Amino acid sequence: MIVAKRRLPDIAYHLVDAVNFDRIQREGLKCAADLLDRDDAACGTHRPTALITKQGAYIRDQAPMPPAALAHCLDSPLTPADWYRLMNGFVFFWLDGERLRRHLAATRGRPQRLLSIETARLVDRYGDVLSVTPFNTGNARRRPARRGQRSFVPVHRWLAEAWSSECEPGRRPRAASHRPVELVASVSIPDIMAFCVAVEPVNDGAGRRDA
Repeated sequence: MIVAKRRLPDIAYHLVDAVNFDRIQREGLKCAADLLDRDDAACGTHRPTALITKQGAYIRDQAPMPPAALAHCLDSPLTPADWYRLMNGFVFFWLDGERLRRHLAATRGRPQRLLSIETARLVDRYGDVLSVTPFNTGNARRRPARRGQRSFVPVHRWLAEAWSSECEPGRRPRAASHRPVELVASVSIPDIMAFCVAVEPVNDGAGRRDA
């Protein structure tokens, strides 16, 4: 029997608030922790609403993962604060078009820039710090999946072993055919525009509203 080789989609997507786009063209994509100057208290605290840093960077809210909801779906001994620190240290890309549409709907009409990133070239350059996830790790509502460090599967390991390392102890791994939802970088990406093949303005005709 011939087994199809696993591969990532050709394009990964990153939705950028328009106020951040000029900075991204100059400095690249920064994780929230870097935008927060690695302030441990800020990185480990839930953001129920978006914020703007002293430098003018817009950081999205974490409304879909309140502490009480997270506490019920985290692997032991992780705490909600641990999860916020973990998430703030990542740069996220969507690999799933439906999730991208949901994210866009959650931007509340704020003007955005949709970056289309050539996945293969990004993996060639940053493969050692890239992982994939099987679900939206930023959402802990509506029957959330159990999660922990194991939820971030190194991309090269996923290509070789599918979801075996993501499996909870005592459970069967996800089907190898289960498609990744997110591509995640554990570092900021200063040269992101080198991998960008398209930039699409979104919501530019809509009125701005505060987050």
